[in-house]
Amino acid sequence: MEEQKKTKIMFVMRKPPHGSIYAYEGLEAILIMGAYEQEVSVVFIDDGVFALKKEQDTKPLGVKEFSKTFAALEDYDITNIYADRESLEIRGLTVDDLIIKPKLLEASEIAKIMEEQHTLLPF
Repeated sequence: MEEQKKTKIMFVMRKPPHGSIYAYEGLEAILIMGAYEQEVSVVFIDDGVFALKKEQDTKPLGVKEFSKTFAALEDYDITNIYADRESLEIRGLTVDDLIIKPKLLEASEIAKIMEEQHTLLPF
């Protein structure tokens, strides 16, 4: 029996974690797709890197803090997790400021990985 090739799906997290539903809904979609045994990857670009910031205080916003849920990605065998190095630097963040440790890439490296995907889902 021939093994089926997995569909390569990349979630592109560009929006900040609060002020819209994009980051939360993106996380939910990532976890759902991870359960379907596809080749899922995630890249954090622009203000999307803030979704991974440790110790977010969302009480003044009146919303639930969900960044710790990103730590569950490995439980779903989602290990292709990337962040744009320049996006972090511009926002004064390092990998030590993040709840998980994504692989830091340059924009050109991210573009190459994006070209290899079957589907890109922006959030």
